[in-house]
Amino acid sequence: LRVFPDLPQSASVSGQFDAKVNAVRTNLATMRRDVVGYNAGLRSLAAKRIATRREKLQEDRRQVASLGYPMRRRDSAPASVVPSVRRKPKIQRPSEDTVPFGPEPRLEMAEYEHILSIMGTVGRVMEFSPSAFKQMPEEALRFHFLVQLNGHYEGQATAEAFNLDGRTDIIIRDKGRNIFIAEFKFWSGPKGLKEAIDQLLGYTSWRDTKTAIVLFNRDRNLSTLLAKIPPAVVEHSNHLRRQDYPSETGFRFVMRHRDDPGRELILTIMVFEVPTEATPLETRAVR
Repeated sequence: LRVFPDLPQSASVSGQFDAKVNAVRTNLATMRRDVVGYNAGLRSLAAKRIATRREKLQEDRRQVASLGYPMRRRDSAPASVVPSVRRKPKIQRPSEDTVPFGPEPRLEMAEYEHILSIMGTVGRVMEFSPSAFKQMPEEALRFHFLVQLNGHYEGQATAEAFNLDGRTDIIIRDKGRNIFIAEFKFWSGPKGLKEAIDQLLGYTSWRDTKTAIVLFNRDRNLSTLLAKIPPAVVEHSNHLRRQDYPSETGFRFVMRHRDDPGRELILTIMVFEVPTEATPLETRAVR
């Protein structure tokens, strides 16, 4: 009676005990059925969740692939931490006794080629995804190049190696001197290309400067455009010679410094087909 204090004195203790045991057994049987049913569907439920997760990851990868940006994990970085150390441009300075007015910094050719390869990757992304870029003005297109370049490089004293200077330039400086300059223009004719070269030469101040002009084509007749570039550069008064450049839509020339015929610089011209709509920001585009 201590176990069942609420039972009437006339009730059979054994009968009430059996009733309680039967209730427990009934509850256990019900729970067993529920567990068996849940376990039976657990495999299909897990498979469905895994399939859903797989589809999401595949969609994310497709989106990343459509952007075209190179995404590789750094070997020296933890897998779950965004790396904070980026590549620094290798700047070589000649010894004091080789330059009459002090050592002049220059960008190594390997770094110059690497910078151009990054720019080429960004340009191809724009070509592969024209709908994403067709309405962007020149300034916005240029910013995509700037972000990717600074993703690979950091400055000597700051986190950003490349900077925008005015409306048209991407520049890397060392000790106040320009060692890499890139001009971004919309193509509209050989005359405008010559003007862009004049503008670029106006920024250079010594023989080892590495330069680039990126031309965005929106006329859809790329073959005709490419045929016009070499003659236009050769006709420029500062042209010295053409160099081999392994690109179907790129050219490389050696140019004479604007104020010093004895100084040379390298000019690489890169052309990308990026359809766009005319905007007020394009009033200074290449003519």
